Parts: sequence; C-alpha cells; structure tokens
Amino acid sequence: MNRRLSDFVLPGLSLVVLALFVFSRPVLAHHSFAAEFEDKNGEINGVVTEARYTNPHPRYRVQVTNADGSTEEWELQGQSVTNMRATGWDRDFVKIGDQVRVWGSLGRDESKRLFIRGLEKSTGEVYPVVSKDRPANRAQTVNATVGKNYAYAKLNPDAPIDISGPWRNSYKFHVTVDDLEPKPTPFTPAAKARYEATVHHDDYSLRCVAPGLPRIFGAPYDMEIVDAGSHYLFVYIEHNTPRWIYMDGRSVPENFPDTSMGFSLGHWEGEELVIETTRLLPGWLDGSGMPFEGGEDTHIVERYTFAEDRLSMERVMTIHDANYTQPLVRRRASARDDYLVIAEHDSCDPSSYYRDLLEAGEIEQRLEAY
Repeated sequence: MNRRLSDFVLPGLSLVVLALFVFSRPVLAHHSFAAEFEDKNGEINGVVTEARYTNPHPRYRVQVTNADGSTEEWELQGQSVTNMRATGWDRDFVKIGDQVRVWGSLGRDESKRLFIRGLEKSTGEVYPVVSKDRPANRAQTVNATVGKNYAYAKLNPDAPIDISGPWRNSYKFHVTVDDLEPKPTPFTPAAKARYEATVHHDDYSLRCVAPGLPRIFGAPYDMEIVDAGSHYLFVYIEHNTPRWIYMDGRSVPENFPDTSMGFSLGHWEGEELVIETTRLLPGWLDGSGMPFEGGEDTHIVERYTFAEDRLSMERVMTIHDANYTQPLVRRRASARDDYLVIAEHDSCDPSSYYRDLLEAGEIEQRLEAY
C-alpha cells in the first residue's frame, strides 16, 4: 500500500515545517539497529496488511492472530532496497494479503517490531536467497580480469596500482554501530553528556539526508572509483554521493567551506593509498548518535591497502575529533566487482521517519524545538 507523507503527520502540519525536519541536521540525533532492536530473536506468523518497499528501510505490517483469537499488528523492517534486492527480495516478493512466517531480531522495550532475518511465504518461497545474477563472492568472478585497465580517463602516472572500477563495500562488512576502537570510547565529559542525551528516532539518514564522512566510509553500499589523473573520483551509490580526492599536490583552498564530504587530499606511500580529509561538517560517527564535531580542529586519515591479487583492499580510517581524547579507528574492506546495481526507484522515502514520530507521540515536541 502506497501512503503519502501527509497520511502520517498531524492535521495542520505545514510543508514548511516538514521541510525543517527533512533538511536540518541536528547534532543531537539517535537512530540505528541497536537503538530500535535488541540481540534477541523472535518469530511471527501472519498476514501482510501493508507493504512499503522504499529506502532507507523497507517496512511491512503484519496482522498476527493469537491462540485466543485476538489480533496484533507487527511492523517488519528490512535492510536497504539495494541489499534486499541483491538477495532475492524485489518489490513484488511480498505483497498485501500474503501469509508469511518471519523471524529476526525483536524490537526493544517489547515493541511489536521485528528486523527481518528470514521469511517464508505460504508458497514455500524463502528469503534470503542468492540472486542468480549476483554471486556471493564477486571477487572470484573477476579473477580473469586481473591486469585489465578499468580506467575511464588518463591514469595518474604516479599510481602504482590501477584502482579504477566498481568496488563492493559489503565485503567483510559489519554494522556501523559500536565499531570504533578503542573501547571504552574515549569521550570527553561534554561529548559523553551529549551522546547520552541523544533522542530516539531522530536520525537524519531516515530523513533521506546523505550521511557524509566519516559515516559513509562504514556503509555496505557499493562505490566506483574513477582515476581522472589529477584526482580520484569516488562515487558511492548511497545517495549517489560523489567525492573528489586530489592527487596533484594542491593545498586546501582557504575559502573552502565545511561540507558533509569535506576536502580530501591523497598520495601514495609505496602501494598504500593515503587520504586526509578536513573541512567537515558536524554530524555523527555512527548510527548510535556518537557526536562528531567537525570544523577546523577535525581531520580524518584513511589508508587503503591492496591484496596481492588486487581483487580486494583493507580500509582503515583514523578519526581525530575534539569530542574524543584519543583518535578513533574504523576498519572495513572492499572487493572488486564487475558492475554496480543502481536503480532510480531506489530513491529514499522519509515517510517512515514521520510515522515513527507520530506513533511515538513526538511530533508536537519536535515542533516546539523548532
């Protein structure tokens, strides 16, 4: 069932006010898998009453009939559209009226929510499945292309490795919550107080605002690297976000403003690519709302180390930010891919964010904050 944003907001809430919700980026924000769900599994059986296959998270409503004949409404939440499609769940896989058995992680505070780990339909179809056109280990499918020129422009003559082409960032992926080292987190007292005061549901990514750096570094979405000679262009398919990494020895322009992706300068140290980024806006470090100060006193350093066969790379990000008494480290990996899955209908839909606010009774409170 397709629902409009106006279906989920209080009568009289103007489009101007909605714009404030959609486009603002408060520092005090809090949403993640860990915020909504817990490490406890559950299973339900029921009939699908609503289906909304949109980013950032497809959502479904299921009516469950209890043994005494009473009914309950449960909300199911999945991964991103891109990830679900890659494992066999397209827009028509689950429809209103389908009888389903679903298992996954239960919602916190005994809420009737379930993060989908698996689903079986009455027809016998089961999720997850491995897509016929997307093998589980894509690096194996490109072994024959080692040494192929992936570049679309004149190569950087100083690059020891041609890194152009698609890269799969779900390789060795783990959730971008509580993934930073060291532990315990070395908060400053002020930053710890801000973190503890974060508000549930208020995640700017749910309002379809691109996460920016350093958060996008930890995301599982694919990216493409283009070697343009004077710079590398990283294009993340999450929000179609571009990033320029200048390799020609230039300096950061004095009048360059703080932005969500900052200004990145790179160089090679042997066969390791090193990128330093400054001029970053404040935001989050992860989905739990860990504060990120940004500004002139913040910089991040990334190191990309490539496997001998050039089919994968280890990525390490070190974050220097005034909210923490020590640098923080995030580790990820990527593998070569042979294409990117990009579709126009994967555009993000923020209506689930407003629905959450409505159901939590928080809309009036948020209006007062503005």
